[in-house]
Amino acid sequence: MIIKKVFTPVMVLSAALTALVFVSGCSFSGFNSQSKPAPVEKKDPEKTKKATAMYLDFEDVIVPMELDVVKDKTVILSTPGFKSGILTLKGRVDSNSLFNFFSNNMEKDNWEVLSKIKSPGTTIMVFKKTSRCAVITIRDESLYTYVAIGVAPTLTGQALEKSGNLTY
Repeated sequence: MIIKKVFTPVMVLSAALTALVFVSGCSFSGFNSQSKPAPVEKKDPEKTKKATAMYLDFEDVIVPMELDVVKDKTVILSTPGFKSGILTLKGRVDSNSLFNFFSNNMEKDNWEVLSKIKSPGTTIMVFKKTSRCAVITIRDESLYTYVAIGVAPTLTGQALEKSGNLTY
């Protein structure tokens, strides 16, 4: 009987302390009904957009970020005010999406489409501007898709006559 009398007050006291800690903990942690919700910071969609493409060696030929430069197959010649050469890239990107990407973005960068040729393994796209032309070749291989972007100055009629035969 004595044991029951001692346990009853101890249990009541423990239950009261537990309830007090629980109630006071909820009021400090923001679960009470009188607290105001924390303000939600609105994010500007322009600031949260991640870049998906970038300009590399040619300032008016944009390239998807998923492609990496193949340095041993890239040659860029730079003169004051002009760059030409072949930029070679590779990545695990679908060739049709690359075709659509370059078709859309070259026109946005004011390149005029001269020709597009698609075959099962290779796509060739030819563009021109006033003083230069660009050829983009997309090739599917076993592990990667390769893209070669060639940019060169255009030869006018007089320049062709002076240079003679350009074939090797």
